[in-house]
Amino acid sequence: MRKKVCMFVWNHFTNDARVLRECTALSEKGYKVDLICIHDPSDKNMKYVEERNDNFNVYRVRRYPFVFTTLQYCMKNKLAGGVALVLWLFLAYYFPLVFLPLTLLGVLILKTKLKTAILRGSVIMRMILKGRMKKYDIYHSNDLNTLPQGYICAKWRLIKKPLIYDSHEVQTSRTGYDSSIYSKMEQFFIRRMDSMIVENHTRAKYNEVLYGFYPNVVHNYPFIQKKIENNQVDLHEILQLPEDEKILLYQGGIQAGRGLDKLIKAIPKFKEGTLVLIGDGRIKPDLIKMVNEMNLQEKVKFLPKVPLSELPKYTRNAYLGFQVLNNTNYNHYSASSNKLFEYMMAGVPVVACDFPEIKRVVEGEETGICIDSHKPDEIAAAVNKLLDNNALRNRLSENSLKASELFNWEKERELFINVYAKVS
Repeated sequence: MRKKVCMFVWNHFTNDARVLRECTALSEKGYKVDLICIHDPSDKNMKYVEERNDNFNVYRVRRYPFVFTTLQYCMKNKLAGGVALVLWLFLAYYFPLVFLPLTLLGVLILKTKLKTAILRGSVIMRMILKGRMKKYDIYHSNDLNTLPQGYICAKWRLIKKPLIYDSHEVQTSRTGYDSSIYSKMEQFFIRRMDSMIVENHTRAKYNEVLYGFYPNVVHNYPFIQKKIENNQVDLHEILQLPEDEKILLYQGGIQAGRGLDKLIKAIPKFKEGTLVLIGDGRIKPDLIKMVNEMNLQEKVKFLPKVPLSELPKYTRNAYLGFQVLNNTNYNHYSASSNKLFEYMMAGVPVVACDFPEIKRVVEGEETGICIDSHKPDEIAAAVNKLLDNNALRNRLSENSLKASELFNWEKERELFINVYAKVS
């Protein structure tokens, strides 16, 4: 009988490469996988239910409660807003002791931090309800923000089910997780799950110091990319760049702590080339402003994020790629970085930070140059070294393609499947 897996992830599941690989691997191994994630109401094409293959389905829960979405609709639609106002006046007139306090409470919630807590709580409840609708054999929580859902579904029952905690980040030291509540949450739940997965051995050792056990290590390596002739997006044409212009590429989230401000500060010292940033994120408007203030509009180009399946077509345009994380927390310091291996698959050498997991690959396989990513001068010196020495760049590119035969999901997936074999 096929084992049924319920997996949770706190995103829209549009560009989550790791979760896609894991769900696909399980489904190909005969597990029946239901992935529960969050719907994006701003995306009109996003489906609530998707069938990825015969054994893999995606279910998205509503992001906002029905009452909240109704209020939003009434505020945008004059007719609906008018009807709602008349209805409220009627109810407030005939039932003032009920509806006036409720209205006041609603206004207070919308104007305070309670709004975020209630909205997040409602999403968690919908995920839990969805996770209890079927009889699952194994529950799988991706990151700390879905661990409560997995714990309640797996353990709040007469016959408890196995729970796997898949920690993609270092939850106790990462951007946006400054409160001590996160470490207390993880400490509570980690004693109540059955198996844990982390991204690399640096993080596994960190976990061992914190909690006294060494978790399973499953690296975040991408699928092998088979190069197909003419299967490439022409970035030069899209960005109206000369054909011989060297594209210096960053792909990934435009977020704080990724060294992108230092990268832009280094640009005036590049001997040639155009920096292209593919991705979206919170600090993107700040970087665009920075580029404008430095009059670098001709040397820096921004593109929105692209689907994972399409990204390799863009990556192949690059002369070199950047992975210049800053040491703002242990999560960054210990990262393996998926984009590092995406560059590798495309034969693109990297200028990378000298953090342990990244340095181990880049210098060990000679696929790029490691630098102190906090110093724009060092970033510029490494870029110019590759611009000046085309033979060196080509050698690093060849090494990258060779290394991709070692660092790929086809090899790593068996380690992941073994985690399930142990808890089944």
